[in-house]
Amino acid sequence: MGMKGKVALGAVVGVVVIGVVSANAGDNGNGGGTGGKSSSASAQSQHGSGGKRSDSAKKADGKQAAEKKAAFAGDGDFQVGSDVKPGTYRTIGNDDGMCYWERAKDAKGEMDSILANDNVSGTSYVTVKATDKLFKSSGCKDWEAVDLKAKAKGTPASGMAGDGGMFRVGTDIAPGTYKSTGNTEDSCYWERAKDADHSLHSIIANNNVTGTAVVTISTSDGYFKTTGCKDWKKAA
Repeated sequence: MGMKGKVALGAVVGVVVIGVVSANAGDNGNGGGTGGKSSSASAQSQHGSGGKRSDSAKKADGKQAAEKKAAFAGDGDFQVGSDVKPGTYRTIGNDDGMCYWERAKDAKGEMDSILANDNVSGTSYVTVKATDKLFKSSGCKDWEAVDLKAKAKGTPASGMAGDGGMFRVGTDIAPGTYKSTGNTEDSCYWERAKDADHSLHSIIANNNVTGTAVVTISTSDGYFKTTGCKDWKKAA
């Protein structure tokens, strides 16, 4: 468990059509969804598919990382309540797709122990709950605490890297309709989420795309996740 590049539980099954959602492992540790496409943000990151993040995006992530004080390291097993407090955390600047994290209900290291997990390129937000027993992180940049009640500084962006990971709506990215063009072989995966629990119930909508992707991010959305896509620009 917790090895670099480990496939997230929900990555092996997942197709998204209207009215059906699937992605990473839910709170019961099982991925959801039906259909024939095998895809999720985790799967795309694990296999390194899709466009590369721009140098400017990597530099911006590195600058943000330097300005933030780490809450805990990007490698290790952390007991919830003693090593790490419940709350929302963020890791940024992961550019090799080898960052793996896991929320677990116990320390047995079994598949049934996993509540949620993911492989990350770019940025990931995760909410660690008081009922979680263990948080595992491997190959990730250090994690920083996120104050969800703090007022956002600056103006949210109107574009994002297609392999940038998770963006917090209203803070990192502005609501609106975005377009990503030139995606090939279903390598582009996007997801609108209401929170950072990474459970099946967190997902509002998601899809795998070939060609042009168009998605409207609502003001009520919590996060937008993108991996393996071409860069997104706000549509006119």
